[in-house]
Amino acid sequence: MKNKEIKFIDLFAGIGGIRLGFENIFNSLGYKTKCVMTSEIKPYAVKTLRQNFEHDFLAGNIFDIRNEFIPDFDFLLGGFPCQPFSTGGKRQGFLDTRGTLFFEIERILRNKKPDGFILENVEGLVKHDLENSKDEIGRTLTTILHTLENDLGYNVSWKVFDSLEFGLPQSRKRIFIVGTKNENVDLTGNKPKFNKLESILERGLEPLQSNFINKLLSHFEIEDLYGKSIKDKRGGKNNIHSWDIGIKGKVSDEQCILLNKLFKERRKKRWAEEIGIDWMDGMALTLDQINTFIEKPKFELRKMLDDLVKKGYLKFEHPKKLITENSKNGVRSYREYDETKPKGYNIVTGKLSFEINKILDPNDIAPTLVATDVSRLAVPDGKGLRRLTIREGLRLFGYPEWYKIPTKEYDAFDLLGNTVAIPVVEFVVSRIAEVIENQENYLTVNEVPVCVS
Repeated sequence: MKNKEIKFIDLFAGIGGIRLGFENIFNSLGYKTKCVMTSEIKPYAVKTLRQNFEHDFLAGNIFDIRNEFIPDFDFLLGGFPCQPFSTGGKRQGFLDTRGTLFFEIERILRNKKPDGFILENVEGLVKHDLENSKDEIGRTLTTILHTLENDLGYNVSWKVFDSLEFGLPQSRKRIFIVGTKNENVDLTGNKPKFNKLESILERGLEPLQSNFINKLLSHFEIEDLYGKSIKDKRGGKNNIHSWDIGIKGKVSDEQCILLNKLFKERRKKRWAEEIGIDWMDGMALTLDQINTFIEKPKFELRKMLDDLVKKGYLKFEHPKKLITENSKNGVRSYREYDETKPKGYNIVTGKLSFEINKILDPNDIAPTLVATDVSRLAVPDGKGLRRLTIREGLRLFGYPEWYKIPTKEYDAFDLLGNTVAIPVVEFVVSRIAEVIENQENYLTVNEVPVCVS
């Protein structure tokens, strides 16, 4: 890092979140930063990187980049995907990282020997592949730390951070693993600060217009929808079922009571024992079984149930049995209909059944953003509901207002679902910068002049 210039490479770059936080901190300390190589394979991520950053070397798949083609650098940044370690072909047990994406990081660190690195991953990496249930960390993280410390000689620190504690109204837990050649980085010391979702929301945008939205708003005031989920798979006081608002057709009070009771009863283990199947969370129950908790003449009960089948709230089906079989990839388990058992009535479920499955509460926080779910999140705006915007998505991760994602909405949220929280990165980098600044000050103070004869 000569003349306060730091060169770095950005692997598995996504939309450049780690790079952005890294540059923000070191630039603020008077360092010149230079990204000498970026590696990313998603076309719409690459388009976003080109939109927001300058690039000397924008490369594709890291597997295709040989060591000799990588410029010298001081720091490696990498939000690497977490892949389970292969169970086949190990010669060093869980100390063998070959065949994983982490190996590409190991390969580059071993060859280029930079001053340090920042790695980021999902919280699940911490206990991935536990040997014993009481262990603090699993064998995958143990392998990674052993490789970085013992094989490559870095002083390594790691910690799980929650973006919620960095002023972002979203709970997003991620592990950061950092290392330097000089000393361990202290990753403690963040002073938690919190914000509500309303702090990042835009105002006065076009509301959604549909039959679904109209039915929802005809049954509830907008404030009463704050924080509510809409799905038939689960219950609870914060959940609205499709029959509560008549999405698939009008439901009588008696039918609503029937549906709510069946919703709970079908999840009880005693019915599996009576039917003769392995218990599952939500089974088809016969007319006779339903008649034990809905006291009505059978012909009236059947009429009510069949009407709900016709409207799509219920389905008439055989119960499912558990099938377990061996395959070349190991033991495989799945369920299929058991046609030897009598048909019964079951709730029609599905996480993505409706165009909206959760209304966010402006006075609370957003759930962890996941690409498959975000298109079905709704935001209250005035007296209507609308979808979360890309700008709001960027703000939930702390991206600056100048940052743009020039892709269609679904691709944008796919990218955001895999990015990092900028304030968290900035905190981690600030702790690394302290180590570097202390080392440079030490060298300056203890510099011994060389006499030339």
